[in-house]
Amino acid sequence: MTIALRDDLLNWYDKHARSLPWRVPPAERARGVMPDPYRVWLSEIMLQQTTVATVKAYFERFTARWPDVVALAESPREEVLKEWAGLGYYARARNLHACAQAVVAGHGGRFPDTEEALLTLPGIGRYTAAAVASIAFDRPAPVMDGNVERVMARVFAVGETLPGIKPQLYALAASQTPELRPGDYAQAVMDLGATICTPRNPACGICPVMTVCEGRKAGIAAELPRKAPKKTKPTRFGVCYLAVRADGAVLLEERPDAGLLGGMTGLPGGAWTQAQPAEECPPLVADWSERGEVRHTFTHFHLQMMVMRADVDINATAPAGRWVAHKDAASQALPTVMKKALKLGLA
Repeated sequence: MTIALRDDLLNWYDKHARSLPWRVPPAERARGVMPDPYRVWLSEIMLQQTTVATVKAYFERFTARWPDVVALAESPREEVLKEWAGLGYYARARNLHACAQAVVAGHGGRFPDTEEALLTLPGIGRYTAAAVASIAFDRPAPVMDGNVERVMARVFAVGETLPGIKPQLYALAASQTPELRPGDYAQAVMDLGATICTPRNPACGICPVMTVCEGRKAGIAAELPRKAPKKTKPTRFGVCYLAVRADGAVLLEERPDAGLLGGMTGLPGGAWTQAQPAEECPPLVADWSERGEVRHTFTHFHLQMMVMRADVDINATAPAGRWVAHKDAASQALPTVMKKALKLGLA
């Protein structure tokens, strides 16, 4: 099956590869044009837990502002976080900046070209290391994301449930990875999963590997990969405080690097807990009143956060944080949940 699968996939990819701003098309790659490792790495970090449609605009803005890894490394981290705002999973942005600095400081501004060396960089795990090594440097590194898992489970009719079968699917992906054109092959499998071998209603009738797909032959392709029942997401509760000075400035603070939304700008507030929070300690003494509740869903939990507001004197001071003009507040590196809270509090 290996040779047929590879050949069919690569032939299909040569004709139907998606046009993506970080990709070198197969025809250009065949003429010797190599992808820019910086653009491959940046796109792969952005694409984690995020759709291609969402990432395109962010990628274009990032590369216009920071065209190479040196420019990104030299930029203040706060500016990187600000450009990242809205993409979510903010640890990626902190690691992105740290990785750029590590590439400059430890590798002279050139990305290493092996999985092993790439894995030593901040924020790069097995998938990203394999993707960069394969796509940017044509190393035969097995790339495994959700699309590849799905294709492997269906082609080989792996009927057991995720996540327990991940090692088996990785071994199957590794067994198919060719020595010749491994980067194009990796992108071909991911394109297949994204456009034809989709999670629901796969288009088996036009699939380039239909003749070797055991799941299709057994009539179970659409059921695979099977997943263990999802756990119910817990709900956490919190309080945030919007202090509005007489001149319209609002009080913002930088969240600690550790934890969710680490390093991002936000409204002062306490911890998010699984029980309704007790009386929190506001950032300054004022007449606080409830303005309503914002709700937001993260990967592992739902959040219900009460927004408290106080209008304070022009000379009001707080032990931490900084006053930001009302018109400039939205341009800060605010994560989505904080934008919701700010909008509610200012309404």
